[in-house]
Amino acid sequence: MDLATFVVRYLPFFAKGALITVEVTLCGLLLGLVLGVIAALMNISTIGVLRAIGRLYTWAIRGTPLLVQIFIIYAGLPQVGVQLTAFVSGVIALGINSGAYIAEIVRAGILSIDPGQMEAAESLGMTYGLAMRRIIFPQAYRRLLPPIVNEFVALLKDSSLVSVMALTELMRVGQQVSSSTLMPMQTYVMVALFYLLMTTVIVFISSRIERRLEARS
Repeated sequence: MDLATFVVRYLPFFAKGALITVEVTLCGLLLGLVLGVIAALMNISTIGVLRAIGRLYTWAIRGTPLLVQIFIIYAGLPQVGVQLTAFVSGVIALGINSGAYIAEIVRAGILSIDPGQMEAAESLGMTYGLAMRRIIFPQAYRRLLPPIVNEFVALLKDSSLVSVMALTELMRVGQQVSSSTLMPMQTYVMVALFYLLMTTVIVFISSRIERRLEARS
């Protein structure tokens, strides 16, 4: 099979796999953002138990391989009666993993804001939660955008590991095409090009958003 025929025949399969990759990564990132913000607030909490739980979560997840976490969720949970689809398992695994890294990003962003602003808000009668929503987070989110985009790109590439769950994302499609065509070089170069395209688009959109935020400020 020549290269042109290969591309024409299998491009739709790669495109469909790339779409599933984007879907599972986006869902995982959204879950990670929720978990990350919660864990970050726990990490800076004055309540010892909450702080310990937050630190335990980030320590355990950051200290173990994502692939092991994927197998615990996909292969381990059914053993205790929890049945999940490959897509949901992938989202949960990516979300839990990403949340630990986002927690550190958010924590650093919050701590980068002058503590005097929180003290001033409290002196005006604001609760801790209200001060976070009205004063701290609006300033911190601009600083959080670049590292969170980097986490998004890293998560997109790490999503290739969910191919072990037989989820037909981009990497899994590449494995199937490679085994059926016996053309691994062409196949994985195509997979790499799709990943490169997706990460480039993410970085481009992020840079545009950053420029708009800078212009508004």
